Amino acid sequence: MAGGMKSLAKETFFYGIGSVLPKLLSWLLSLYWAFALPEVSDIGVLTNFYAWVALLQVILTYGMETGFFRYANKENDPVRVFSTTFISIAFTTLLFFLAALLLLEPAAFALGGAAMKPHYLLMLVIILCFDVLGAIPFANLRFKKRPIRFAVIKLVNVVLTILFNLFFFLGCPWLQTLFPDAFSWFDISRGVDYVLISNLAASVIQFLMVSPELKIRFTFDRVLLRQMLRYSFPILILGVAGILNQTVDKIIFPWVYPDEAAAFTELGIYGQNFKIAVIMVMFTQAFRYAFEPFIFARNKGAAGDRRSFSDATKFFIIFGLLIFLMTTGYIDIIKKLIPESYHVGLKVVPIVLLGELFFGIYFNLSLWYKLTDQTRWGAYMSIFGFIVTIVINILFIPRFGYMACAWASFIANLAMMLVSYFLGQKNYPIPYNLRSAGFFFLLSMILFAGITLTYNNIPELWLRLLINTVLIMLYIFVVVKKELPLRELPVIGKKLRIKN
Repeated sequence: MAGGMKSLAKETFFYGIGSVLPKLLSWLLSLYWAFALPEVSDIGVLTNFYAWVALLQVILTYGMETGFFRYANKENDPVRVFSTTFISIAFTTLLFFLAALLLLEPAAFALGGAAMKPHYLLMLVIILCFDVLGAIPFANLRFKKRPIRFAVIKLVNVVLTILFNLFFFLGCPWLQTLFPDAFSWFDISRGVDYVLISNLAASVIQFLMVSPELKIRFTFDRVLLRQMLRYSFPILILGVAGILNQTVDKIIFPWVYPDEAAAFTELGIYGQNFKIAVIMVMFTQAFRYAFEPFIFARNKGAAGDRRSFSDATKFFIIFGLLIFLMTTGYIDIIKKLIPESYHVGLKVVPIVLLGELFFGIYFNLSLWYKLTDQTRWGAYMSIFGFIVTIVINILFIPRFGYMACAWASFIANLAMMLVSYFLGQKNYPIPYNLRSAGFFFLLSMILFAGITLTYNNIPELWLRLLINTVLIMLYIFVVVKKELPLRELPVIGKKLRIKN
């Protein structure tokens, strides 16, 4: 047992490095683009592109990663499962590539009119195809319990992407001054091209690094594939609905916004300010790594375990609200991560932060359908959230622009959280401490009102930061006093007990 837990901890550590650290580095790179690219509309184009990539990756893998794990562990011949899965993915990816080539120009125009150049779309399609083809080999690394190789390849991919970007946006301008003839091809106004070329080169190298997993004797089992497709189809629906909840606003914005010429500029402003709120997303993902194994490791149904689930959710809310207050309280510093031309969109940050906090709470509440094997409810609620999101966006983007996107995320995640709570209490009652959650939410909103007043009425930066620090420390003091008694804390509690 101890050996198994040690192995699990090791794998979780390396998979965490291979998943979270690349996302953090990619986040920092995407913030850098706003400084490197000459036009705000360029950021809008990239925001739209990568929203499409996230959606199409889910569609083109159609739940087969999960299907591979299910049947590789179930069948006696995991190589046959891997081979069948990869052949299926490769065939559908080839069909997608050929269709994209045939429809390249009309598809580019449909996505963004004159602002969307066909060669942008071509590079994006090639990037997507290489990433999709690598999905099952990466899954095979996880199946074979090779977390170090998995993490190394993922890290190399993002490091190369960053280095290629730095070459184009820092190296080439400097080299152009030294060797103007040799670097006459470089044109900073083609910044989107250089971002996509960097991504393409890194994706190709990543696929080559994972390609040794393809050194097998390929076989294809039609009966097995049909079984896997039946198993994976509900996962596809759940995945599409889930990713659309996060990306549909960025996908449809250029179609719905009434001023076509300004659509990508407005989307660029929204996209960069949305990235500030990703701080909350990273907290949610980090919590997920710890929380999901925790809930499945507990003895289902025990009263003490349900109390543990309640406490875990309570502290998630408390620390999530602390992140909300720290982000908004120090927004004067955090906004330096994006150029001043984007600061007009900072008003979306508190809305998106709270929306992401609601989504994190929804994830915590979702354990009821996981522990009762009613996972279909996850699909139902994702579809419900998607419908709320797209309706609000279509109705209100024409009038309110990207503010409608922020409020759509807020309302949809709030609605999913509330629906999941009430259904969960009916199917798997857990004694959540609503009084505590309500108290800290109300306290944080009062303190946020104070932060907003300082931001709008006090011109001196140092004084704003000082007042906001006092407000944040007040929240921390109340948390420690009410929920974290000093006697129960390590070291401090021991000293207090010795003193008494």
